[in-house]
Amino acid sequence: MKLPGEEESGRGGLPVFYMVIAVAAFMLIMLLMIMKSNNEKKSGSDYIKEIQQQEEAALQAEAQELLEPERKLRAEDLDFWDMYPVEEEENGDEASPSTASSAAEKSIQSTFAERAEKEREEQQQKEQEEALNDPSTDGKHTLVTNHDGTDEWVLINPYLTKNNYDFTKMEEKAGLKRYMENGKKISFVGADISKQTGNVNFASLKAAGVDYVMIRLGGRGYSTGQITLDENFKENIEGAIAEGLDIGVYFYSQAISQEEANEEANFVVQNLEPYRAHIKYPVAFDMEFVANDEARIDGLSRDDRTKIATSFLEGVKVAGYVPMIYGDKEWLLKEIDLTKLQDYDVWLTQESDIPDYPYQYAMWQYSTKGVLNGIKGDANLNICFIGYSQR
Repeated sequence: MKLPGEEESGRGGLPVFYMVIAVAAFMLIMLLMIMKSNNEKKSGSDYIKEIQQQEEAALQAEAQELLEPERKLRAEDLDFWDMYPVEEEENGDEASPSTASSAAEKSIQSTFAERAEKEREEQQQKEQEEALNDPSTDGKHTLVTNHDGTDEWVLINPYLTKNNYDFTKMEEKAGLKRYMENGKKISFVGADISKQTGNVNFASLKAAGVDYVMIRLGGRGYSTGQITLDENFKENIEGAIAEGLDIGVYFYSQAISQEEANEEANFVVQNLEPYRAHIKYPVAFDMEFVANDEARIDGLSRDDRTKIATSFLEGVKVAGYVPMIYGDKEWLLKEIDLTKLQDYDVWLTQESDIPDYPYQYAMWQYSTKGVLNGIKGDANLNICFIGYSQR
């Protein structure tokens, strides 16, 4: 028979063993956890320490910048100086940075100066070219005022004969111009007359100093095309003959073909026949635009007008008279071709103290509003540089 508790004591040894093992395992686990925790703490502390060190370094750098005086930008700090060669000192050593900087600055200044000089020279050359090309100063053009009021510079033909009149030798007496040489008058005073002039006192004209008259013989209508004799032609030519004045005539043409020009020339020759011996001065061809109206000749070309003028002038020349062409600067320089009319004398009309017509002319109508004894109202005054009656 067992005593109470013996069986329990014999069976309780195994649980105690397990308990010890469990406690030891727990302690090991706890130790491992503590060690791991310590390692993690140590790693985090190093990271935090590194961050702190970076922040401290940044703060120190900022503080250093604040404490240092402001540093100004110098020429040697610029990086483009390397584009220029560094000059060497006389001893062969490389120049110092300051010397290199100074040399580069001088090089740039020299470049700017050269560029400025080049631009100045180019501007001067441009101005010289503009001056040479300026028609008002180049001596190769003459100003023409067209019948519509516009101005135009026309090139002077170097192959046409230039006039050589010296207008310092021109003098005016009683409103009449005279060309003098060595104190002697070598020109001739003239007046041109027509039915528009009215009744003319030729004795008074001669007494006033008139040497010759240019009488309108007739004309062609600028719209109808009809040829008519000037209403006062017979009276005027006979009055001039009676006073011994030299005589020339002119015809107002509106011919639109060479055939019509020949018709006009024949008309003039026929009506001059009774007075042939008295016609010492030229027979002039007068073709011009009509103010404020359309005319038959408006549609003609320059070549057409030149051919028509030539036909008329040759017609009167063949008949034994001196042919002459009348016109203003516009007509003579632009509306006809003077290179094809060089064989004929020119009667220029230009109201001015000194005409600027560039080519040779024999007669000049300088006023259409002159005052002259023997003519009531405005008188057309002329000067002739050729003594036709003395030929």
